[in-house]
Amino acid sequence: MARSGRRRDDEFDDNVIDISRVSKVTKGGRNLRFRVLVAVGNYEGIVGVGSGSTGEIPRAINQAIRDAKKHLTKVPIVNGTIPHKVVGNFKAGKVILKPAYRGTGVIAGDVVGTICRLAGLKNILTKSLGTNNPMTLSKAVLAGFAELTTPEEVARLRGRDVEELEEAFQE
Repeated sequence: MARSGRRRDDEFDDNVIDISRVSKVTKGGRNLRFRVLVAVGNYEGIVGVGSGSTGEIPRAINQAIRDAKKHLTKVPIVNGTIPHKVVGNFKAGKVILKPAYRGTGVIAGDVVGTICRLAGLKNILTKSLGTNNPMTLSKAVLAGFAELTTPEEVARLRGRDVEELEEAFQE
């Protein structure tokens, strides 16, 4: 069910993660709608996930893309991977994200892999634990990305240079 969007200059590429049919039972019968989960990214460290729910799939996709662009997250990328290991939690979803060596590729399931590729990660190891609900997994991945820090940020917070931290880490 993957749909790849048309990428224009300095815009985001979008990818449909999940389409599910949902219904609400009312006095007059069942109201059927489609819930769509979409990830958007620019392959340069900015990624977002959004959902839309309407009676028609194309309108739901457009709604989800607008929602995803409102909820963007910056992902620090160091040599094509993340700077350090992190665990993202959201409700029953838990995603472990580990940096990987060059040439490893994106080792992940459909949902997590789509988000990582749209973020611009080339090498990453992931493991999802708990639920396999696409919406919960995607929010867990974004929670993990939000916890990432770059070596420059850590050095600034500690009042040191990056070289000093690397030397201390080597000892």
